[in-house]
Amino acid sequence: MSMLNRMLRRDLWHLRGQVIAAALVVACGIGTLVATRSTYHSLVVAQADYYSTYRFADVFAHLKRAPESLAADIGQIPGVAAVHTRVVMDVSLDVPGLAEPATGRLVSVPGIQTPMLNDLYLLRGRYVDATRTDEVLASEAFANANRLAVGAHIGAVLNGRWKQLTVVGIALSPEYVYEVGNGMLFPDNKRFGVLWMNRAALAPAFSMEGAFNDVSLSLGAGAEEAEVIARLDRLLERYGGLSACGRAEQLSHRFLADELGEIRIMTTFIPSLFLGVAAFLLYVVLSRLVAMQRSEIGLLKAFGYGNYRIGSHYLAFAVVTSMLGLALGLPLGLYLGSLLVNVYAGYFHFPHLVLIASPGLLLFATLASLLAAGIGALSAVRRAVALPPAEAMRPEPPARFHAGLLEHAGLMKKLPASVRMIVRGLARKPVKVLLSVLGIALAVGLMVVGRFTLDAVNHMMFVQFNVMQHDDVTVLYNEPRNAGATFEIRRLPGVMRAEPFRLVPVWLRHENFSKRVEITGLAPDMELRRLVDKKLRPVELPPEGLLLGTKLARILGVVPGDSVSMAVLEGSRPTLNVPVAGVVDEMLGLGAYMDTRALARLLHEDRSVSGAYVQLDARREDDAYAQLKRMPAVAGVAVRGAMQQSIRDAMDRSFTLSTGILTAFACVIVVGMVYNSVRIALSERGNELASLRVLGFTRREVTMILLGEQGVLTALAIPLGLLIGYGLCALLVPVFDREMFRLPLVVGKWTFLYPAVTALLAAVLSGLLVARHLRHLDLIAVLKTRE
Repeated sequence: MSMLNRMLRRDLWHLRGQVIAAALVVACGIGTLVATRSTYHSLVVAQADYYSTYRFADVFAHLKRAPESLAADIGQIPGVAAVHTRVVMDVSLDVPGLAEPATGRLVSVPGIQTPMLNDLYLLRGRYVDATRTDEVLASEAFANANRLAVGAHIGAVLNGRWKQLTVVGIALSPEYVYEVGNGMLFPDNKRFGVLWMNRAALAPAFSMEGAFNDVSLSLGAGAEEAEVIARLDRLLERYGGLSACGRAEQLSHRFLADELGEIRIMTTFIPSLFLGVAAFLLYVVLSRLVAMQRSEIGLLKAFGYGNYRIGSHYLAFAVVTSMLGLALGLPLGLYLGSLLVNVYAGYFHFPHLVLIASPGLLLFATLASLLAAGIGALSAVRRAVALPPAEAMRPEPPARFHAGLLEHAGLMKKLPASVRMIVRGLARKPVKVLLSVLGIALAVGLMVVGRFTLDAVNHMMFVQFNVMQHDDVTVLYNEPRNAGATFEIRRLPGVMRAEPFRLVPVWLRHENFSKRVEITGLAPDMELRRLVDKKLRPVELPPEGLLLGTKLARILGVVPGDSVSMAVLEGSRPTLNVPVAGVVDEMLGLGAYMDTRALARLLHEDRSVSGAYVQLDARREDDAYAQLKRMPAVAGVAVRGAMQQSIRDAMDRSFTLSTGILTAFACVIVVGMVYNSVRIALSERGNELASLRVLGFTRREVTMILLGEQGVLTALAIPLGLLIGYGLCALLVPVFDREMFRLPLVVGKWTFLYPAVTALLAAVLSGLLVARHLRHLDLIAVLKTRE
């Protein structure tokens, strides 16, 4: 074994505490990188395979009713490769074991199973029988949430008639990878599900024989999607078409694409932070190792070792540390990736979703760890090879001392000797102090980032369900009805208050920007649904004009005072110019609101209603649910408490796991940074501390000098780290700026407290370990150095 290899082995063993801490930080970075990238790759592969194999459509359109003969005209549109017409209806369901009503989306399928667009993957059971009118296939998520096995029975209201449906199979469709209904942001699989039914049985129930109300298209190579959609809209306009959309706007695909976009950003952002801290930690360890080994470097050069071999020696120190981290990080990342894939399997329903860790990813992780080691070691290596032998063999010259503010003010004389030594020790090495403070601060900041998403989601939930929404149930009608429908709701048992609302599908356009949304008409005196600003103060509806959510206003490029073109997609379909009266901050959806009276005047309606917000007496809610299940006019019922629990369950599955991983990794980094700072200080100041012991200082005084310095560094690092963490959270907010929801920049007091307490505990534990080393210092051996 060569001299340099023996020296490397000695250094690794002597600094094993710092090496292990740095390797753990590298492991956290590599684990995060492998987990996020493998999860992303697994989802992308599952999506592409599913879409291709089961023929996910490219264009979608819903309408009132059109004759089946129109399908031939649609097929003649240039660029259209295949056309699939269907009957799709939302109905109210009575699910066994579920007190409140559920909403079922009935989708027609051919009586005989044949390949089609948005084809079905049959998981269990069999396909529907063409001769039976009561058989359905249930979506897997809906069946699992309600424990529906093959053979289960579900009650449904089909166009005002009660019908018992039998589940004969459990299926999946690429159209419902993310299974939500209209207006839903998070899946509630217990109360919303998709049921596929023989078209010959479904169409007569809704007077749709020889007709369709939903169409999907696939496009040929080179087709212009926008042109196809424009031509399709012109064909469907006279049949009540609600404006076609491309795959990018299809609800399930849009949620999946948004999630994949976030994961793709996170695969770069979070691992880069961890590996950046690891590189910084390696730089600190190696730069101080070089400083302590000045004489050894001088001797090596004097005996003929060149700059390349000496530089390689210190680079090898970083590489070994990095490889230790890689050995821990790779299996950890694969394990965490499998956990994340299982979490996403609860959201996104694929026939096959397994963790895929390609050799390329493992190679990339290896290169990333080596790059972090190289960056961390580069500066230290340059310092090592730049030292001339004669200069290196001399001890490092002492720092120049000059009186500071405390000396000039005469305050230093009033302080104990140990405190003066602490102050002067910090003042004479400002660069090292700054690096130590910055390293701990970065670790504390990462811990703040780890808990940020939970704070933001909890705040979003509080605002939505405790400030804005005060109803117990939202009832949605199958079509706009007259104001008398609200009185029917008010007569239900247990109803304490019912407030109607109006939903109008429209295209809003301003200059070159456009967006399809629903205008929500609200009464100014409503109590069950309120609009609030950023400070949670009530926002009054303007008597005229639109009140837009901030996100929608940004998409359209409008400010209060501008006008937008509002193309209504129902009734006589007028196109109106409407002023933007105001903008309100919202965290969920793309809100657009109007006073119901102003909306009725614009549409020349007599106060039509689309649904009602309902407040129930908890003692009689089951009676109200029982009647709502059988009301022909009701297309869907959203229960506030159930929706809140569903969102919380969804958040617990995703954000809690990812937050827990980030917080745990950040905690490791905090401990590693603090421990390294203390151990390096001990290595650097061993001679000084031993000298103080010889001069008569007690072991306690010497310990307090060293740990006092580290306490000051930690105290300075904590507030700086909290500030850095808040800044990193602000950088993350745009990542979660979706159309469906936006995370607010909200960081709770506990999120600030946890990193601070962790850093303090790490400092205390590190101090105890170092104090034990100080008690066993060999004073004679430490003092055998040239001065």
